[in-house]
Amino acid sequence: MDPSSIIDLILHFDVYLPGIIAVYGFWTYLILFIIIFCETGFVVFPYLPGDSLLFVAGTLAGAGFLNVEILIVTLFAAAVIGDSANYWIGKNVGMKALEKNRFVKRGQLEKTEDYFARYGGLTIVIARFVPFIRTFAPFLAGVGKMNYRWFLGYNILGALLWVLGFVLAGYFLGSLPIVQDNFSLIIYAIIGVSLLAVGSVILGMFRKAQPSPAEEMTEPEKKD
Repeated sequence: MDPSSIIDLILHFDVYLPGIIAVYGFWTYLILFIIIFCETGFVVFPYLPGDSLLFVAGTLAGAGFLNVEILIVTLFAAAVIGDSANYWIGKNVGMKALEKNRFVKRGQLEKTEDYFARYGGLTIVIARFVPFIRTFAPFLAGVGKMNYRWFLGYNILGALLWVLGFVLAGYFLGSLPIVQDNFSLIIYAIIGVSLLAVGSVILGMFRKAQPSPAEEMTEPEKKD
């Protein structure tokens, strides 16, 4: 298999999932575990399929190709362990790397710590439903030194809502004729909504990063 085919398989794993089940059988659960673990556990893999993969897997479970109980447990475990690994990477490696980075100011790190002390739990839960953000949120929670017990609780809650929501949606709705006839469109819609969520989050972050008119007026005074 050439490199381009491997990349296509990884990026569109949800599309190839039926064929993978036919070839690998029970080992498919391990493959799904690895995909979700990497997508949530390492900041270098935010492009891996998440929402659409869960929905497709749930649909195939509803069709009898996968056991829904084993599927849910597998994906839930992968999501929780992945976020936890990402948290510890951020806390032990990310913080040290950022502290040595001359482009990152100490004040920015302190703001990150303050943010996760106040809103970390809600962020971890909501981030589960936002591609890219769910990959970076646990890492930043580690950088922000969020209390791990609190992090783990919200990590479990978010993973449970995310996995149950998409897997059961596919399990119960995937067999409907209208869904089967427009399955590709539904997957693209899930991806589109996910990308829209990413765009809105990035736009919100960009707007917050812009100084307000009052701040711009007081900036010269601080320099004086």
